[in-house]
Amino acid sequence: MWQTYYTPTSLEDALRLLFDNTSQARIIAGGTDLMIELQRGSRQADVLIDVTRVGGLDRISLDDSETIHIGPTVTHNVAMSTELLIERAFPLAMACWRIGTPQLRNRGTIAGNLITASPSNDTIPVLHALNAQVTLRNTQGERKVPLASFYQGVHKTILSPDEMLTDISFPALAPNQRGTFWKMALRRAHAISVANTAAVLTFDGDVVIDARIALGSVAPTIIRAPEAEAVLVGRVPTPELIQDAANMAARASLPIDDIRSTARYRHDIIQVLVKRALSSLCARNERDEFPSNPPRLWGAAKGRFCRLAGRTIRHVKSGLEPIEFNVNGKNVVVQQAGGKTLLQMLREDLELTGTKEGCGEGECGACTVWMDGVAVLSCITPAPRAHGTEIVTIEGMSREDELHPLQQAFMDQGAVQCGYCTPGFIMAGANLLSEIPNPTREQILAGLTGNLCRCTGYSKIVAAMEQAAGTMNNR
Repeated sequence: MWQTYYTPTSLEDALRLLFDNTSQARIIAGGTDLMIELQRGSRQADVLIDVTRVGGLDRISLDDSETIHIGPTVTHNVAMSTELLIERAFPLAMACWRIGTPQLRNRGTIAGNLITASPSNDTIPVLHALNAQVTLRNTQGERKVPLASFYQGVHKTILSPDEMLTDISFPALAPNQRGTFWKMALRRAHAISVANTAAVLTFDGDVVIDARIALGSVAPTIIRAPEAEAVLVGRVPTPELIQDAANMAARASLPIDDIRSTARYRHDIIQVLVKRALSSLCARNERDEFPSNPPRLWGAAKGRFCRLAGRTIRHVKSGLEPIEFNVNGKNVVVQQAGGKTLLQMLREDLELTGTKEGCGEGECGACTVWMDGVAVLSCITPAPRAHGTEIVTIEGMSREDELHPLQQAFMDQGAVQCGYCTPGFIMAGANLLSEIPNPTREQILAGLTGNLCRCTGYSKIVAAMEQAAGTMNNR
């Protein structure tokens, strides 16, 4: 897929590498979209520059001007778990919670979501409604661009080949402002939006003095609904007024027919979503759907990966510099795995075949492993990203011939059917139990949303999780 993989340890080094390899390089952080594009051949990149080991890029902060700043490697799981965003940018926290699965949210970044520039991406309408801007930087300097001016069409932005997105910023919501996010998808979890909306209202008492409504997946780019916004301003929102605004928002949309929906359905569902969003804000119950302790599957590291110190690491496909890491408690050195995924390296170079490839696109969870304690999908994680990390696979779950309690529970409950999905479920489930020792049924279901069972043996899998939790709590 790629020929050279750089792991810089400073932002300056990353920008220099991008400048030196402008025509053939791509910045990679989570890679949840980029890796799939590379494997499908829909995108070419001979050089990848991994910025996840650069210190300071995963920060979320509030400055003296009440502006929130989000770094380029902040993941969706970190964002939805940060009190500052929950309290002062709730729609963004909500959107991050509704994205993908725990494993995808552990790697996928907000910046990557913006740069992918799909009109169905969930964080773009939220940041549009929050009046966000992005900072783009290269070796010559930086420029700040309003998010509304960042997009030129489907998967098209103004980002130059030598530029990197280094900051996302927006005013924190004031006490008289409330915002939320709603989406409609073909499944309750792990699904791309058929349509989505973000709404931010500013109140003076019960009167709306400012309104922002952004719509996703109904036009080539994220759009606003100015007529719907205008009808709300200066008035106390009643159910009738909210319905009028929802109707006007639908008229602002320009949906298309595609594999996920018809244009007519998108037009109709936008009315429903905008009505729900505005109604929840006026009733002050927009936070009711946000979980209090959602599973992250991120271990003790809290979703923040360890940085590397020292020089930039360079891995090439021919293997001039080996990939060195620890797997299941043993230090290993792998040559010539520079162009592979982590899954391929584990199976082909280390003969750790317990980790399975189901979909190859991060959809099924069969390839789940732990990287520095964080559950990730090895089929869309580059092999060089493992350099300097600790990896645990299904082979490392048992200790001294004693099965992990979840492995034993799978056997006792008959949760192992064809067995193909089992390693991924065990890895995700064991991480969940280490994070939430006594999970509710809802937390178990949320923690396993990233794993699919081909035999549809879910009830026994949930029963095994409940048994293992009881066993571990009674020790």
